[in-house]
Amino acid sequence: MDKHSYNVDISWTEARKGMMCSPELEHKDTQETNCIEVATPPEFPGGMPHIWSPEHLFTAAVASCLMTTFLAIAENSKIEFVSFKCGSKGILEKVDGKFVISEVLLFPEVVITDESQRERVERVIEKSEKACLISNSITSKITMDIKVSIQN
Repeated sequence: MDKHSYNVDISWTEARKGMMCSPELEHKDTQETNCIEVATPPEFPGGMPHIWSPEHLFTAAVASCLMTTFLAIAENSKIEFVSFKCGSKGILEKVDGKFVISEVLLFPEVVITDESQRERVERVIEKSEKACLISNSITSKITMDIKVSIQN
């Protein structure tokens, strides 16, 4: 298991909008391919509001990788938790005349029932970010604001 590939097809539909699909993600029942509508974000000329943009997908990739890596490490570490969620924010700016996502801010929140596990859970979240393959594949700065709370 040294190498994997992930296939995505994108087709222009109209204006600054298209459909992004993956043949690997078809629905078992209907054989219908799973697609996402994507567009230029509204901050750019011709951009469209309320539709996933490459910038949203980039930010989502970092946040979802943190979650899936946390789930794996937590399971292997026998960490019990009630919930995990993570807000995220991608910062787009011009650097050396080019637009880049210069930073992704992550706001992971984990709810646990045992106060004595707080520091251990925080360490697992930090370890998860360091092990996240998406974070390791990009040049953007990753910043986290971790919140671990106790459910009474």
